[in-house]
Amino acid sequence: MALDDLKAALPGYAKDLKLNLSAVIGNSDLPAQQLWGTVLACAMATRSPAMLRELEPEAKANLKPEAYDAAKGAAAVMGMNNVYYRTLHLLSDKEYSSMRAGLRMNIIGTPGVEKADFELWCFAVSAINGCGQCLDSHEAVLKKAGVEREVIQASIRIASVIQAVAATLDSEAAIASI
Repeated sequence: MALDDLKAALPGYAKDLKLNLSAVIGNSDLPAQQLWGTVLACAMATRSPAMLRELEPEAKANLKPEAYDAAKGAAAVMGMNNVYYRTLHLLSDKEYSSMRAGLRMNIIGTPGVEKADFELWCFAVSAINGCGQCLDSHEAVLKKAGVEREVIQASIRIASVIQAVAATLDSEAAIASI
């Protein structure tokens, strides 16, 4: 199992990450599509070969093809949107925020899966990428759709643990290659 391989690969100092990986993925209360879509989108957002190698096959096995593609699409479109909207937020000149973005985002309107699931994946990727404007926007859509805070929090927990595991494993691989 990929989860066991990831936990085994973590160094002793990252015991908390091992425990949290089990908790947020192995013992999740989320339905399979929400869980594995979030896991896949977050793994892609980390850009970590180790995470993708271990988690992508399991996500693919647990998702229908349209959900698999939509989760990858969430990571892709949020990779663009998070940079754009985070930059608008950070710029002192607020005139940029009133300008038309002019960026294609069609997948957000027609993701091929339940809108709430796709929004949850976009939200989790935005947490990894640190875009407050996107987090607020996707959280508002999720709340309007009736998604409970506990589900939204679960996606944040998944994102934070996947990001931390990716950073740890990639750092250890870099140290080993020195």
